[in-house]
Amino acid sequence: MKNRSRYPILRLTLLITVVVCSIVACRKVIPDTPASLPIANGTVRDSSGVHHDSTAVKHDSTATKQDSTALKHDSTPPKVDTPAVPPPYPQAPLSSCYYAPNYGDTIIYPQPTSGSDYIVHPVNSPGPGHYFSWPVGMILDSTTGAINVTRSETGLKYALGFVKAGTTDTCIQFLTIGGAAYMDSVYVINAGQTSAAPYFEANPTLLSVCQGGGCAFDVTGSAAHQKVIVDPSSGVIDLKKTLNGTILGLGGAFGLLPVNGQTITTTIYYRLTDPSNQALQHIDVQIMYYDKKSIINGGLLGGIVNKLDNLLSGNLISMSTNPRPPLIIITRNY
Repeated sequence: MKNRSRYPILRLTLLITVVVCSIVACRKVIPDTPASLPIANGTVRDSSGVHHDSTAVKHDSTATKQDSTALKHDSTPPKVDTPAVPPPYPQAPLSSCYYAPNYGDTIIYPQPTSGSDYIVHPVNSPGPGHYFSWPVGMILDSTTGAINVTRSETGLKYALGFVKAGTTDTCIQFLTIGGAAYMDSVYVINAGQTSAAPYFEANPTLLSVCQGGGCAFDVTGSAAHQKVIVDPSSGVIDLKKTLNGTILGLGGAFGLLPVNGQTITTTIYYRLTDPSNQALQHIDVQIMYYDKKSIINGGLLGGIVNKLDNLLSGNLISMSTNPRPPLIIITRNY
């Protein structure tokens, strides 16, 4: 009897415990249940902060997209004028076409400018079409035929082609941009070949335009800085001093102990007394060293001979590739 009297009490205790636990459990769930609270802009935000955090993540991803756009913008290179690679030279070009563009003469010259490039346009109206030039080196507007003389390689003879709209024939005429240049050649110092003289207006048979004085070469001292010795009034490069140096024991442009195939490229700035009116021009010259002419690679030597033959024959130096810079090879012996 005594033990049975406890059961109602135990049952009551157990029931109270269950009820209390249920109430506590229900109260614990309430903070985890999302509640919509108003914010200043009229939208709603989760009181738990979860919605706010996800908005921040979305904002960060937007910023990343902006950064990638900026990178794309920075990777776009600035537009610059560069000589375009011409199409193959036509097999059967036309000459003396009635619609050929006319530049006023067969030779044009750079001119002094103040902050802008010197541009030459056709003086006639050949009509719509496309313009081309050979070899590489002329900065030519393919639609208008305008030539940027300031940025073109000067001292070169070019073939200028025009294809009139509605036709497929290429009308060819030749045009020279005046200036100084050097021949692609091999010089043997111990055979007395100690200097490389410039030629002018793309014509090696012309007398030097500097004979009467007034020309100036290496006016910036850039060649002298590389120990390339250029006569300041004639433009003649002293190859012996360039190789050996002007001060005993210090060496020249290739150092004290030149090695076969060693190459330097120097820039010579100059002004001429021709119709360029002392406009500042420049030419890059590549100079290479070999102990003997006999050890020069046959392909390299053949390329030099071909360019020299074309020049002396009155032809274009090259029909495709850029003939600049001219290559001067200095050797000590045959």
